[in-house]
Amino acid sequence: MSTPASAAVHPDVRKNPRDARRASLGSYLGATLEFYDFVIYSTASAIVFPAVFFSGIDPALGIVLSYVTLAAGYVARPVGAVVFGHFGDRLGRRQMLVVTMIIMGAASIGIGLIPGSAAIGGFAAVLLVTLRVVQGFAVGGEWAGASLMSIEHAQTARRGFAGAVVQSGGPSGAVLATLTFSLVSLMPQEMLLSWGWRIPFLASAVLVIVAILVRLGVKESPEFAATEATEGTPRVPLFSTFSQNGISVLLVVLTALSPFFLQSLTATFGLQYAIGNGNEQAPALWMLTISNALTIFATLFFAALSDRFGRVRLMVIGFVVSGVLVWVAFGLLAQPNLAAVLLAFIILQPIGNAMITGPLAAYMADLFPVRNRFTGVGVSYQLAATIAAGFAPLVATGLIGAAGGATYLLTSLVSVLALIGIVAVLASRRIRVE
Repeated sequence: MSTPASAAVHPDVRKNPRDARRASLGSYLGATLEFYDFVIYSTASAIVFPAVFFSGIDPALGIVLSYVTLAAGYVARPVGAVVFGHFGDRLGRRQMLVVTMIIMGAASIGIGLIPGSAAIGGFAAVLLVTLRVVQGFAVGGEWAGASLMSIEHAQTARRGFAGAVVQSGGPSGAVLATLTFSLVSLMPQEMLLSWGWRIPFLASAVLVIVAILVRLGVKESPEFAATEATEGTPRVPLFSTFSQNGISVLLVVLTALSPFFLQSLTATFGLQYAIGNGNEQAPALWMLTISNALTIFATLFFAALSDRFGRVRLMVIGFVVSGVLVWVAFGLLAQPNLAAVLLAFIILQPIGNAMITGPLAAYMADLFPVRNRFTGVGVSYQLAATIAAGFAPLVATGLIGAAGGATYLLTSLVSVLALIGIVAVLASRRIRVE
């Protein structure tokens, strides 16, 4: 792996530990909200939205259409990454993070207020898709800005851990989301479909307010400030990213396909698959919640290891583990046994995926220079998320159908994506950031 560009270009950048902690906290809260929104939407798309927004049609078709709305948000992400990346590389990271937080929160709350199709017909689904697209647009700029604020405030020897603080917002948000949905799922089904499902979406307002207040007190990234003072900013960051760092974009996308696909697969299709094989909905959600809680600590642990032993080495191990053990995990999910379901979720998340996602943010940042890093990281990340995570439930449903209900095609795809990730990570060692 090449020397991080920020360290090579600006070795004298002064960084305040207090500012670094505040930046990490603000970024963590933003990532927590992002993944909270993602998981509550994903969970609702599997168990609530087919009945609320697609009533009156075949249940199987309702599930597919619900997953289509999930994918719609991902399609908007790369657009958001381009727009927010442009201004993030020209005006700074801090301002963009406040804007993305406001938009994300407003969209999530809006989803919780949409009347069902029984009240306003097909217009309900139109509103759902529209707000999902707005949410995806904001998320397109959120993750890159949040991770860079944390990483660029951190000392070089702690960049992996700093990036993982943001990454740990993923399982943290998932814990909050699955915990909330586990509680509302205890309601009678009629009450849940009527208004109970709205509670998790409306509750995100609390997290939005806290995150905005913290972010308003965070100083601009010292690495961005130093680069702006000495080099200026690119006129069109997107052009310079693809003309100067196109290989980095490709490698990041290929690296992220496997963890993103597996992450989305677990939260949506994996949960539905376990329920469909005889496990009750509420207890299955609790098993996923426990796994997400363990993933928080696993993500930080593996990131700290990557700071000491190298990101490439640890990520290769993670790809091998996830690519092999996914076969075991889906065998366990097919059992009407909650202990087996919990073990499957642990295999898929804290054991395999955390080895990859823990070092991932710093790995991405190291492949782009400061001057177009927001755009490079954001576009790469969101392209991979759109391709892999956005369509994971639809792809999984199609592969299971093609295999007559068996999972071998799905697990084979996960193994192939893991192999692609290994090749991409090893190839990244030849990249030299200028």
